[in-house]
Amino acid sequence: MDDLPGIVIAGASGRMGRMLVRTVLDSDKARLSGAVVRPGHEWVGKDLGTVMGGAPNGVIVTDDPLEAFAGARAVIDFTTPRTTLEFARLAAQARVVHVIGTTGFEKEQLIALEPCARHAVIVQAGNMSLGVNLLTVLTRKVAAALDADWDIEIVEAHHNRKVDAPSGTALMLGEAAAEGRGISLEGNTEAGRDGITGPRKRGAIGFSSIRGGDIVGEHDVLFATAGERIVLRHMATDRGIFARGALKAALWGLDRKPGRYDMIDVLGL
Repeated sequence: MDDLPGIVIAGASGRMGRMLVRTVLDSDKARLSGAVVRPGHEWVGKDLGTVMGGAPNGVIVTDDPLEAFAGARAVIDFTTPRTTLEFARLAAQARVVHVIGTTGFEKEQLIALEPCARHAVIVQAGNMSLGVNLLTVLTRKVAAALDADWDIEIVEAHHNRKVDAPSGTALMLGEAAAEGRGISLEGNTEAGRDGITGPRKRGAIGFSSIRGGDIVGEHDVLFATAGERIVLRHMATDRGIFARGALKAALWGLDRKPGRYDMIDVLGL
């Protein structure tokens, strides 16, 4: 096992972090070399297996990310934009692959990742699943085939604890639609409609967000014109698809040169 690439999970105590821990522990292609939580968390200094309710596994939880990164080949990070930026700088310093599943970035934060990618591999995607990335490719192709007489609306649904909207996946699909249509998403978006908004702007890409219960993730890309509609849909029922995709991205990144990549690159689509 020691010859397998070591993977660190950032935000290991969170819902996605725990799923990532289990995914790496179950893998025969990687080993769990570290688990990072926020400073002051009750897990710090304890065996990860024990605090997750199982048998000890020898991985001691830490709040020192650089120490954890230094002994790894890759870090998988589904935390917050601010924390991810800090981790990106440390991952670049340690020259480890940084897989980013964090969403909710501001434009300036995304730009701030660029210097880090000159020193380490960054694989970033709004969604790590194979199906969603296929949906992204299809969205781009359909948008390219249809003119602005076809309205594009992206409808996404997630659990009631999700804090950002539209989802990172919805924005990824919006970018794909905009690329297919040959326009910039910025300045061609309709979102958050409320009250008397007036007619829809021709050629705009719309976003609608639903929050409720324990919905893992559902995304529809609707193309609508007079007399007909096309709907492309992806439904996630198991959060494990994101963890498995993130691990695939981490292993793929081990043999790459420093730079920014996404799941389209990982999957060769």
